[in-house]
Amino acid sequence: MTSNQLGNESSPYLRQHRENPVHWIAWGDAAFEESRKTGKPVLLSVGYAACHWCHVMAHESFEDDRIASVMNERYVNIKVDREERPDLDAIYQHALALLGEQGGWPLTMFLNADAEPFWGGTYFPPEPKYGRPGFQQVLEQISAIYKNEPDKVVQNVTGLKQALAQLSVADPGGEISMDISTRIAESLLGHVDRVYGGIGSAPKFPQPAIFEMFYRTWRRTDDKRFLDATLLTLDRMCQGGIYDHLGGGFSRYTVDGEWLVPHFEKMLYDNAQLLQLLTMVWKETRTPLYAQRVRETIDWLLREMVVDGGGFAGTLDADSEGEEGKFYVWSAEEIADVLGAEAEAFGAIYDVNPAGNWEGKSILNRGAHPQMLEPEMEHSLAAAREKLLARRADRIRPERDDKVLADWNGMMIAALAECGTVFALPEARDAAIAAFEFVSNSMQVDGRLRHSWSGDAARHPATLDDYANMADAAIALYEMTGEDWYLEQAAGWVETIETHFSDADGGGYFLSADDVADVIVRTKSIQDNATPSGNAVLVRVLAKLFYLTADAQYRNRAEALIKAFSGTLEKNVFGISALINANELLQNAVQAVLIADNPAAGGELASELVQSPAPNLVVQRLGADASLPAGHPAAGKTMSEGNTTVYICRDQSCSLPVTDSAALAKVLAG
Repeated sequence: MTSNQLGNESSPYLRQHRENPVHWIAWGDAAFEESRKTGKPVLLSVGYAACHWCHVMAHESFEDDRIASVMNERYVNIKVDREERPDLDAIYQHALALLGEQGGWPLTMFLNADAEPFWGGTYFPPEPKYGRPGFQQVLEQISAIYKNEPDKVVQNVTGLKQALAQLSVADPGGEISMDISTRIAESLLGHVDRVYGGIGSAPKFPQPAIFEMFYRTWRRTDDKRFLDATLLTLDRMCQGGIYDHLGGGFSRYTVDGEWLVPHFEKMLYDNAQLLQLLTMVWKETRTPLYAQRVRETIDWLLREMVVDGGGFAGTLDADSEGEEGKFYVWSAEEIADVLGAEAEAFGAIYDVNPAGNWEGKSILNRGAHPQMLEPEMEHSLAAAREKLLARRADRIRPERDDKVLADWNGMMIAALAECGTVFALPEARDAAIAAFEFVSNSMQVDGRLRHSWSGDAARHPATLDDYANMADAAIALYEMTGEDWYLEQAAGWVETIETHFSDADGGGYFLSADDVADVIVRTKSIQDNATPSGNAVLVRVLAKLFYLTADAQYRNRAEALIKAFSGTLEKNVFGISALINANELLQNAVQAVLIADNPAAGGELASELVQSPAPNLVVQRLGADASLPAGHPAAGKTMSEGNTTVYICRDQSCSLPVTDSAALAKVLAG
């Protein structure tokens, strides 16, 4: 390749690199054919648009003519957007781990002409520093080894290839009992920061699936330690610097252990998971702070993240004007200029002072004042925040990655369906429906989902995570509306999963479909990363389909899927919380069947259902003339004396008809 080929790519991340002097080419056959023809190794660089250290390496190395000339002379250079190709990223991140290196982005891997890795790293500075070799040194040394010591390369390729083959192998075991779930939660509880919440020290990530597991464990065991850990973490996050106190929304993580200094990028998937967790816990505690954060985060989402057509953009960058966090931080002088006489009182609560709390600036937070104040003071603080938000609007904004990703959209659609129903936010419900229609209509080609929408086109084969999360979203909308076509769509996507992703021999489901030809291994995992494992989400989907349709095949598939991976629990309690949560739903679901003339509304009874803190409630809304399939515990049940009626079913046994909201609350509590 004699020029940069990224100008025609639709990915915002790839287009960020279209002016580099590096002769970048997107992943594909052409790149590897060039490697075979020239005898050059492949340099694979993987990142994403909101990645701060990706920007740093781009500026330091990929924009440097001297380094670019070495890359162009000695390598075929491939750029991959990890958000477009999570399947590729998963393979090469694991290869890096096998080399004994810490993963992350930018990912820098060296491959042969068959896309097989032989060495790699993450960020490399242009010159040696931070205890890392300079990038030009690395380029020259790897090129020399590839050319002059092919046996070493073959040895590394062979070893990594054999190890990577294990990515397609599950770790089977038996059923997961509630006792096992409690023991896993107990083990993870020992890793909770007892002062600031969260898991571990620094850097600190939200990890919503773990805290959902803690909440569920408290509900099941009445062990208050699990609730206390969850509330401490949510309180500290909601009042910490990880939360944008002016515009709403949570950042990816904090570099410290006190939730103060965020990595300022905002990701759709983090906010979707936190919306659901906050709503779940609010239904139990009725904490005003949680309700406020839910509403503010939804406001941010609808204001800043909706793209033309109704889908949701993936990320907001950490940087603006070349500086991380510049859009979000304040000086004491700026605060005083905006707020005048109110600045001192505001600064005392939000940690603003002349010295700042981060690199001479102030990250707004209420870490020292996490408790809600008297209403008059909170009203005054809210007015001050509005003034600051209006002033911030004049700043140069961080870039938005407008890619619409099916899996992340599925997560947010499900979150908005629940939050919009619980908090009576029609704008959230409408946004969920609009986003679902966008993905269903614009991101399906010949009956198959695509992973990404960017540049007015659907691109890249959908992964297991796409299908599982969109099926989960469809079920959430079915529970919200009672419209059958959502349930039918979920069932259809599940059958696509069964056809194209299942491992009939080893159990479980692959991340890539059987007709994806450009991966060197089809990975299969139950491990959660920043998002829940697609296999774990599928367990939840299958469980709900079983309870909603009474079709035993869904329960059988869910149980088989759990057993395919449950051997993992004996080796590692981290990264399997989503599976534990989904398994509990499968084992302990409470079915609520609401029958009404207008089931989408449902009146006080519907409100009682959606406000219930029971974490395993599966809601089904039926019209007066609708019927349930044979085998459903409420099959044949009807409205009582023409009134809206609810039946609560546990273990295939249903309550008497309930037509009063107070009586329904008692039945649900029982």
